[in-house]
Amino acid sequence: MLVRVLYHDHCFDGAASAAFFSRFLRGAVHPGAEFRYTGMAHTAAQTFDPALFDGDENAIVDFKYAASPRLTWWFDHHQSAFLTPADQEHYRADTSGRKLYDPAYKSCTSFICDVARDRFGFLAPDLDDLVHWSLIIDGAQYPDARTAVELRAPAMKLTLVIEAAKGSGIVQKIIGWMQERTLAEIVAEPEIQSLYEPLYRRHIQSIDLIKGRAHQDDSVVFFDLSGYDIEGYNKFIPYFLFPASTYTVSVSPSSFRTKISVGSNPWTPVEPKHNLASICERYGGGGHARVGAISLAPGQLDRARQIAAEIVAELKS
Repeated sequence: MLVRVLYHDHCFDGAASAAFFSRFLRGAVHPGAEFRYTGMAHTAAQTFDPALFDGDENAIVDFKYAASPRLTWWFDHHQSAFLTPADQEHYRADTSGRKLYDPAYKSCTSFICDVARDRFGFLAPDLDDLVHWSLIIDGAQYPDARTAVELRAPAMKLTLVIEAAKGSGIVQKIIGWMQERTLAEIVAEPEIQSLYEPLYRRHIQSIDLIKGRAHQDDSVVFFDLSGYDIEGYNKFIPYFLFPASTYTVSVSPSSFRTKISVGSNPWTPVEPKHNLASICERYGGGGHARVGAISLAPGQLDRARQIAAEIVAELKS
């Protein structure tokens, strides 16, 4: 029995979802199954190659729905879970009971955990800490911005490696470790430490970089990271630097896309009034009500800046 798991790549909740789903399926449905993983990233022309679904069972966790006859499991919690209205209708017509969606959950890992317990009687108490940290990290449940930026807890150190490491190989190794080991044990691995140390130094440098590039206009912080070799950054840095802000908008080119990130301050004294996923959906992106993103093709920097300016103006209104 081969199980192919497609997961949101370079995302703590994506990796944790893949790990918990694998433990659940092996423990409650297919003992002895072999698992293989494919990391998925949001791109300008998001499609699902039929060749991705090469398992006896095929699952997507923490990522958009695919209307493939070979998809047998799906879990997601993003508002923007469907590429097209037709995909949404395909999901609604499914009667398997194994394609599940609930945008009320703060993490996909906790969603899978609850479904596995309530519908299948599956429990994995040794993964409680993994579920707990998926809620904190994906749901931005840190007590303050400083905590989110200092990266003291093992889960936060691991998040830095997952989000910033090149390629998917180390993420998939972490998915395997997450199924059987504590987060502290994983972080202590020499391979993880060798990746973490230079990434942490780069994280500290990115704080200074964003500080120099960002400016706050009304309640919105904007910065453009074009010209710098940064595939990603800690999304809480703007709120650490600009605690009175409500929103942040940034442009960050990478090797495979030009990204516009849009977020809201979890600690803002003013409750955000805009649904950021809905705003991003108008430009082909999506996300959650409090955080979203838009992916354009590589090189579309001028278009990205135009979109970012439009969103900044809307958020200021």
